[in-house]
Amino acid sequence: MAKIKKKTIKKKLLDKYRLVILNEHTFEERLSFKLTRLNVFVLISLSSILLVVFTFLLIAFTPLKEYIPGYASSALKKKAMRLSFKTDSLQQVITLNEKYYASIKKVLKGDVSTTSINKDSIIASAKLDISDVDLNPIKEDSILREKVRKEDTFNVFESASSSTNFVLFPPVNGTVSEPYSLEDKHYALDLVVKENTPIKATADGTVIFSEWTVSTGYVIVLAHSSNLISVYKHNASLTKTQGELVKAGEVIATSGNTGELSTGPHLHFELWNDGYPINPSNFIDF
Repeated sequence: MAKIKKKTIKKKLLDKYRLVILNEHTFEERLSFKLTRLNVFVLISLSSILLVVFTFLLIAFTPLKEYIPGYASSALKKKAMRLSFKTDSLQQVITLNEKYYASIKKVLKGDVSTTSINKDSIIASAKLDISDVDLNPIKEDSILREKVRKEDTFNVFESASSSTNFVLFPPVNGTVSEPYSLEDKHYALDLVVKENTPIKATADGTVIFSEWTVSTGYVIVLAHSSNLISVYKHNASLTKTQGELVKAGEVIATSGNTGELSTGPHLHFELWNDGYPINPSNFIDF
């Protein structure tokens, strides 16, 4: 009985059918298919599987997944992470500011703890028995003394004993457009020169300032021996930086017309000694 039933099911699955598409008016056959129940089942199953796979791929690898509950946007995740980092940084800044303001508040209120120091005990502990100290020079000390002596011998600055022979060189040759004047508070010489003319150091020295200023443009200041300072203003560019050593006659800048107080290409040259301005024309032949 089971065998007969099995054959019947197999026959039903494999029985062939013909699907015909006819013209309604002429009954002309347009299209026909030979089908079995098994083919129809397989075709529907494959179509369903392909539809499921296509839908999964469409949702998993396209922005459509963001519209499905449970999926999060990658852009939103990155934005949330950045905001989290910024919030953490701001929280640290706020904490530091609160501690700073709390400290200032204590100082203003006078709520500051003081610590007393016993000066006598500190001095007593710092006392040293000279008899326990070996004052004989060691080998390393002798080597250091000799090294310092040689460095002083070839020092770029002249010694104080030779200050009487201190010679200043003109930083640039040009026409004096405005002389040194104590009455007008013009503590400098203005020398008219062509733009980008090399400006030279008036003597050996060290650059103590080399920056841009709004009123006088590019400014460079040199410190020389004998407490002498030279100032060069309204330059187009600077070739030396702060801390550099320069020789007399070495190019330190190029002339220009920079700064709000400049009316044309020129060099504004000042000399100061012990904090007082001096007339450069008394020492330099321009």
